[in-house]
Amino acid sequence: MSASKNLTLSLRRITAAVTKGLFEVTHNSFALIGLAVLFAAMALVAHPELRQIGEIKLFGWLQERQLEVAGFVSDPAASERATAADPKELPQQQAAVAFWLSKKYNVAPEPISALVSEAYGIGSQTRLDPTLILAVMAVESGFNPFAQSPVGAQGLMQVMTRIHSDKYQSFGGSFAAFDPLANLRVGVKVLQDCIRVAGSIEGGLKSYVGAANVELDGGYTAKVMAEHAKLRQVASGRQIPTLAPAANPQTSSKDPVTPPEAPVDESAKTATIALR
Repeated sequence: MSASKNLTLSLRRITAAVTKGLFEVTHNSFALIGLAVLFAAMALVAHPELRQIGEIKLFGWLQERQLEVAGFVSDPAASERATAADPKELPQQQAAVAFWLSKKYNVAPEPISALVSEAYGIGSQTRLDPTLILAVMAVESGFNPFAQSPVGAQGLMQVMTRIHSDKYQSFGGSFAAFDPLANLRVGVKVLQDCIRVAGSIEGGLKSYVGAANVELDGGYTAKVMAEHAKLRQVASGRQIPTLAPAANPQTSSKDPVTPPEAPVDESAKTATIALR
């Protein structure tokens, strides 16, 4: 046999041996990996705390990767915290009210829809007309959840936070005054108490604005009742034109109510507000 043939035969044998060795090593490695995965899965099932630790570390790593790629940390739960709802998923009556308020007050229909839905829900619980609740909200803040009056009334319903701080404890504290749904619920509770004590909606609204002990309330009750009437018509299917609010709604409630000719008895008003 020539030298070239011997060399070729030797190379083939070496190649076959290397290939067989690589196959065995790879096969054994995959087997080891499979066993490792199996044992890891069994450990996670037997010890839930290990699975939780692993999930936390994995989530942390994913957040770090997101920061590296996008330059900021994402928050998957942000959409769950948003006060918004799809108006198309509301009952027809509520959807009509939501779209009308959205157009009139230049607010996105999604957050308005969430507030309308909440007003209808809490209205059925408290036996208050939900369109009355929405009318108070409209006149008080124009649906601005961060509104604040010069005397400290805050949020959608312009509740006097320092006076009603106890009512916010179940929502996490006084800062919940700027959470739309928390402020709505506390405001409805205050309004309900005012109406119960006054014995009428009009009297309750006058008390709500802090003018129970004065003759005039600066037109507040009339504004709310007018908006209430429009919303009831919208809810019933009537086509009501949307006109811009006549005045800045953020200054309509809990501010000193001063009639044109007669000054307000501030001590009496303070007592009324404190009573609420």
